[in-house]
Amino acid sequence: MAAPARPRPLPYPRPKEPAAVEPEATASAGTDRRRFLSYLIAAPTLVVAARLGAQAIHPEPAGAAVPSLPEPSDLFDLGDLQNLAASPTSGLISVVVNTDGTASFAMPRAEVGQGITTAIAMLIAEEIDLPLEKVDVTLADARPELVWNQLTGGSNTIRSLYTPVRIAAAGARSRLISTAAKQWKVPPSTLTAKDGVITSKSGKTVTYGAIAAAAAASKSSTVSVNLKPTKDFTVIGKSTNRVDALAAVTGAKVYTMDLVVPNALPTMVCRPPTINGTVKSVANLAAVKAMPGITDVAIVSTGVAVRGNTFGQCIDAVDALVVTWGPGTEDHQSDETVLAELKKAEIPLAVPPLNLLAKSIESEFTFYFRSNSPLETNCAIADVRKDSAEIWSSMKSPVVAQETIAQDLKLPVKAVTCHVMQGGGSFGRHLFFDAAREAAEISQKMGKPVKLMWHRTDDFRHGRTHPMATSRIRVNYSGKNVLTYEQRHTSVSTDFTHGFGEILTEFAAELPLGNLTFAETIFELTQNVPYNFGVTTQLLNEVDLGFHTGSMRNIYSPDVCTATELMVDQLAAAMKVDPYVFRKQFLKDARSKAVLDKAAQVGGWGKTMPAGTAQGIALHNEYKGCSAALVEIDCRPETVNRPIENGVTGPRVTKVVYVVDVGLPINPKGLEAQMLGGIMDGIAQVLTSSLHFKNGIPLEGSWDNYYYTRQWNVPLDVQVVIMPPTTGKPGGAGEFGVASSMAAIACAYARATGTMPTSFPINHNEPLGFTPLPLEPPLPEEPTNGLG
Repeated sequence: MAAPARPRPLPYPRPKEPAAVEPEATASAGTDRRRFLSYLIAAPTLVVAARLGAQAIHPEPAGAAVPSLPEPSDLFDLGDLQNLAASPTSGLISVVVNTDGTASFAMPRAEVGQGITTAIAMLIAEEIDLPLEKVDVTLADARPELVWNQLTGGSNTIRSLYTPVRIAAAGARSRLISTAAKQWKVPPSTLTAKDGVITSKSGKTVTYGAIAAAAAASKSSTVSVNLKPTKDFTVIGKSTNRVDALAAVTGAKVYTMDLVVPNALPTMVCRPPTINGTVKSVANLAAVKAMPGITDVAIVSTGVAVRGNTFGQCIDAVDALVVTWGPGTEDHQSDETVLAELKKAEIPLAVPPLNLLAKSIESEFTFYFRSNSPLETNCAIADVRKDSAEIWSSMKSPVVAQETIAQDLKLPVKAVTCHVMQGGGSFGRHLFFDAAREAAEISQKMGKPVKLMWHRTDDFRHGRTHPMATSRIRVNYSGKNVLTYEQRHTSVSTDFTHGFGEILTEFAAELPLGNLTFAETIFELTQNVPYNFGVTTQLLNEVDLGFHTGSMRNIYSPDVCTATELMVDQLAAAMKVDPYVFRKQFLKDARSKAVLDKAAQVGGWGKTMPAGTAQGIALHNEYKGCSAALVEIDCRPETVNRPIENGVTGPRVTKVVYVVDVGLPINPKGLEAQMLGGIMDGIAQVLTSSLHFKNGIPLEGSWDNYYYTRQWNVPLDVQVVIMPPTTGKPGGAGEFGVASSMAAIACAYARATGTMPTSFPINHNEPLGFTPLPLEPPLPEEPTNGLG
């Protein structure tokens, strides 16, 4: 009997160990670069998964011999680690061919606006030979059997799924063709497949949908498949509109707050005036519960939760609560005290300043806290019963979320269902599932379903931040040679409890790094200096101060790269060499030189510019790719002092040329969009965006206080250049646009003003352009209402 049109792939049994699978066809000895094994999974319709072992992971070694030894990330980077962790369960990822002729795939990653549903659909369409519109990619619920193969981060989604998804799709196509060949009693090699239709030499045809049930396997087995060579791609590498674009612009796209779950009423939380404060008492709990529309009020671990008929009623109730708060973890911390702690924790530079024939350049940079808030405020829906729980939220680490929530609720993991929803942005924020965890706690305490939404002020004051950091660099050089390069990055600790830490624990023995902390390991797996600077060391030290930090877009790289590239400009000036020429002379590899040359060529490097304006150029390598940015900035008084609401505009970036090489770009249009977003991040982090901490809380309370890149400082001339494929595999791209654009802007500012900036953003220590709410955050023990 044929299956329904769109069966969900999750309920079907899957082989858990290759040893339990009987081969249907014998693979050739030694799997070549395009020949793989796929699983045929027992199911009512055709379901095919990839079989991919650790032997398929080939970290690219450093190429040429260079004066600077390869750094750890040159040999084995964070993406390689994630691939290694995901590999054992890659066979549990399956493509389903439905009886209506479509293919469906429950993607074990989170779509948060980065466009991966489109890219994954393109991979499937390419290998299975279906029109893109007939491929349906949804988001998989938490699947604990995937272990580390359901974590979205580290610009790794395409790198880790590129081969397994293609194998599964190619296996489906192969099975469909072999089934048709068997029915028609002809060799499979005589049949062709295109746009979901199989055709014989005699002209006989059958659609995928018509043969899907017949192609279904009665038992799990393996089949050998060949992947398409790059030269035959017709979908991969072609600029493609997002599959969800129409839904996004028409409001049809469904986010967490759009869901209607029976009896899940609006819920909000009155939060403490300082980070991690606790409730000591509530003076008017009964009175608030009696307010119009309010159904429940409950004290929870994060504050006082209120549930009502509307969010407006919840806001009124939160505002009316009179709470006495206990101390938090950072009650008296400010920017000044945090900076002092960081300076005390800085690792000493090992190589002393040289003299006689050698010279030294040394500088220290400060990077203040930045908000990790996406446009969609933190939210979740929870329905907790006596023996089960169901959660809906945007979660980039749903397996860890499921396990944690089950532990909180004292339920078996299998009793907790976590539905991964589309997210309205993330940039690392949704690696943390605090909204889902909080909603579950509230639902259990109230005994009712809840639809939890954080107030925007909650996002900024109690959400995640990019850690404040310092970066100290010393370079020793002689003549035209750099002898040593040392960078000591000191940061407020980055929280890696979202899943990365567990991966590092699991695979620590296989890493070429020795006994390092989680943060040090991730630092070493992501950071590198792309130049031949002699003896090169980059080290991290962190100070655990109890702040809510996170893996904000590109983690350490924007700060580390900006400090590095500013020092590169200083070196070039000391040696009296043009900054572009200097970089080209010292770069380690041909791909880096190619993106640098392209940026200089397209951007018109070296042209004459008016006083107060300048160009800047910078380079960054990461995630098996490389990028270069050339920017132009206007720092003239008439530009800097343009009046706007709450102050003046400041410098304006007027032009950006961004060149990126990601190896094999899957969707150039999507890649361009990613880089454009990264450029906006770079502008913000150099010029305008930061959090000001005072008495243990950020003063910023919303986007109108937090000066992310606005329309008035977006450059009118932006060009993203995507290099032709340079490798046969895609590199990471989601975070790649930030570091080199941020560094190039900082370099341009230094050249335009004649002063190298050492504190970021450059306006952080200027008077606030807004009135904080509340103006003075009350200290613990003082009664306060929720939102000020």
